[in-house]
Amino acid sequence: MIVTSGTGIAGHTLGRLATEDDEPAIGPHAIPRVASEEAAAAVAARGVRVSVVRLPQVHNTFKQGLVTYAIAVARQKGVSAYIDDGRNRWPAVHLLDAARLYRLVLEKGYAGARYHAVAEEGVPVRDIADAIGRGLKVPVVSKSPKEAMEHFGWLGVFVGSDLPASSAKTQRQLGWRPSERGLIPDLEQMNYLEAVTVTASAART
Repeated sequence: MIVTSGTGIAGHTLGRLATEDDEPAIGPHAIPRVASEEAAAAVAARGVRVSVVRLPQVHNTFKQGLVTYAIAVARQKGVSAYIDDGRNRWPAVHLLDAARLYRLVLEKGYAGARYHAVAEEGVPVRDIADAIGRGLKVPVVSKSPKEAMEHFGWLGVFVGSDLPASSAKTQRQLGWRPSERGLIPDLEQMNYLEAVTVTASAART
């Protein structure tokens, strides 16, 4: 069994790259995916061969994880925004690289192990906002943390988070070598007109 989790589960204030060895953060500010890893541990305790794959922003030229929602907000508000200086980072992986990792975990994964599907350890959110601005042809602006909650809604908590993550252990153990395009090149090559339906739907959910 493979259980999907997220690289941000280790918390937002590590001050370093999150690794596969980091335990899920608990408490009132924990990411809800912590329940998935708790369930995986409970199943493993009963003797089931279960591994966890933690995902960052999974992207192609059609959808990009939380970035899809940021595109929806930028389209709705008429500006592509980031928080403060936008130097906080989001890790990312191309959809095809993530799919290859799931196959390797199924074939070679260790019971009870955690794996990080991270190709890019941390893409600055300012760079993401700039790419969205170019794609939508809208201004790119900075928001204060207080302004961000009104501008982004629920997404504001994530837009201001610094969540870099490493997959060094995963690559070493499984021989996984991500080789597809990065997040910014996919944002540069996506068709923003075709993305209208996707982002409009995302904004309503």
